[in-house]
Amino acid sequence: MKHITKHYILLLAFMGVAMISCTDDFEELNTNPNAPVNVQPSLLLRKVIYDYGEQMSYEGFVAGGLLSQHLTALDFNLFDRHALKSPQLGGDPWPIFYRNLRDNEIIINQSQSTPAFAVYEGPALIFKAYMTAGLTDIFGDVPYTEAFKGLSGTVQPKYDLQENIYLQPGGILDNLDQGIAAIQNYSGTIRLEGDVLFNGDLQAWVRFANSLKIKALMRISAKENVNAQLQALYNGQNYISSNAQNAVFNFTDGEPNNFRMARLRAGDFNNFVMSETMEEVLEGLNDDRINVLFRPRANNSNRDNYEGLINGIDASSTSVSLADYSLAGRIFRENTGMLDANYMTAWETNFLLAEAAQKGLITAPAQQLYETGVAQAYEYWNTELPVSYLSMTGAYAANGNDPLQQIITQKWIANMINGYEGWIEYRRTGFPVFKQVSASLNNGLIPVRMPYPAEEAALNADNYKIAADATNDNSINVAVWWDE
Repeated sequence: MKHITKHYILLLAFMGVAMISCTDDFEELNTNPNAPVNVQPSLLLRKVIYDYGEQMSYEGFVAGGLLSQHLTALDFNLFDRHALKSPQLGGDPWPIFYRNLRDNEIIINQSQSTPAFAVYEGPALIFKAYMTAGLTDIFGDVPYTEAFKGLSGTVQPKYDLQENIYLQPGGILDNLDQGIAAIQNYSGTIRLEGDVLFNGDLQAWVRFANSLKIKALMRISAKENVNAQLQALYNGQNYISSNAQNAVFNFTDGEPNNFRMARLRAGDFNNFVMSETMEEVLEGLNDDRINVLFRPRANNSNRDNYEGLINGIDASSTSVSLADYSLAGRIFRENTGMLDANYMTAWETNFLLAEAAQKGLITAPAQQLYETGVAQAYEYWNTELPVSYLSMTGAYAANGNDPLQQIITQKWIANMINGYEGWIEYRRTGFPVFKQVSASLNNGLIPVRMPYPAEEAALNADNYKIAADATNDNSINVAVWWDE
């Protein structure tokens, strides 16, 4: 028995030595040399730009397009009836923003800690500002300054006030300024790789940033005096001013880079038809873009009749036939190589400046800016601008309309693939006039923000409760700061 015990003790001792020797180089032995821990910023930049644009273009079509009343859903339409806490085919942009903001933050950290990556700092700060603006304009107050600090122990970030997200150091406007400064101060020779927006053209990023500044300043113009900043930007003329300079990613006709609606089953695509609001606007303007954005309804022998459906029908008690309504155009399914993921364009910039001029925020020719924007929007949607359009139905202040209504309505039409933008601008300006939703689940009110997702209540409970209390229990009817 003693002999057995002695050998057992020796065995344990040997195993202990072996285990110690194994743990000494445990990390080295268990590291896969073919799976790098750090991702190159060029790969991350490509991923962030494409992933955000691809996913938000889809979201902007299937969910934003319902909120903006560009489109109507025939079925699976609780979201169209404004039960926004019930996303179906779309309506959950929160993780899209946060995943891409997280990866973009990695690029910023790499660019600021590794001299060889310094060229990425400016574009990453600019893109952070761009995505952050979209996030806060949709939801209001959101986790921001404490977000993406899990490695340092902050796993439940506080919600920042939207006012601070726009105006404080490290916020939207500051990041745009810092991004421009980083580009202007960059003296290295390393090229910006992975840039699927501008192919490494840093000055194009500066133009992009200045257009985003114009947009951000106009968005908060009811709360802040932005006149001097807007005038300086207009006088500098260093913003996106032609369609050749647009911040867009071109979809293809085939996978994997075609518009997602081309890859989904026909039933999903056929769930979305022209809204009655869109029909009345386009036909009221005798607007030829209707031929690109939509298809004639099937139940029409002349094949030239377009028909829209009121938003938010009760699909359980309302019988509708797909053949009676106009589907989205071929550009959204069969010919997506003619479609762009749209980040910022010349026409949007010129419409924003036209609005600023019309409101007296800047000294500039409002009508000229408007007409330039219309012409660029027609070109963007591959439609020839009729000779008489700008002197008749699409004229500045046509039919006695408020010129501001004309400006915002034209921007709304052109933003069809960015449906969230159309809804945000409606909330800010009241144009175009939206129709009453047929079977509203929100007491007939047009929502003025998206609700925080249910996951926040579970994973970030204390901070979520503060934000929910500030919005009347996460209500979709409590306006965001710039809209109060």
